[in-house]
This record gives sequence, C-alpha cells and structure tokens, in this order.
Amino acid sequence: MSYFYVALTVVLTVYGQVVLKWQVLKAGSMPEVALDKLAFIAKLFLNPWVISGLAAAVLASAAWMAALTKLELSHAYPFMSATFVVVFVLSGILFQEPMTMPKIIGLGLIVSGIIVGSQG
Repeated sequence: MSYFYVALTVVLTVYGQVVLKWQVLKAGSMPEVALDKLAFIAKLFLNPWVISGLAAAVLASAAWMAALTKLELSHAYPFMSATFVVVFVLSGILFQEPMTMPKIIGLGLIVSGIIVGSQG
C-alpha cells in the first residue's frame, strides 16, 4: 500500500503542475502595475481549476505522509523523480514546450543520479 501512496503523490503532483500551467497560460501575461498584479493573482486563486491544482498539492502531501509511515525517506524520495519525467513529457505534448536534446540529456542525468544515489 505504501507504493500506492507514492504513486498517488506523483500523479497528484503532476496534475497540479499541469493544471496550474494551463490556467496561467489562459490568464495571459502578468500585468505591470502592482495593483493589477494583485488582482491578476487573486483571480487565479479563485479559478476552480487552480483551486483543484492547489487541492491536489495538499492531497499529494497527505499521500506522501502516508507513504513515509511505511517507507524510509531515502528509499521513497527517488520515486519522486518520476514527476520530472512526466511533467517534462506532458509539457511538450500539452503546451508545445521544446523537448530539446540538452533537456532530455539533463533529465536523464538527473534521474540516473537519483537512481545511483538511492542505491547506497
């Protein structure tokens, strides 16, 4: 069951990041005037999709705490690197963000480093 909680943490984290990006893109550019910036952010915080993304972050935290009741942090945390991979792929698919070779290599190095580091 502890790995289910880790997987749930990953899924909820990815959902939250993707939804927040989607809604920020829909909202447009940040205004220049300070008062307009505040209104812009307030409007985002009242957006139901943004609220769902923030709720996903809270639920991901709860799932993570549940996972940590059974797993050592040094064992569980490397699984969080899956969020880097899934967000990277989804950002390319959903938002047409560039998936360049340097980014792919960098992501591979990060994941490889986490895997190697978790072995000790």
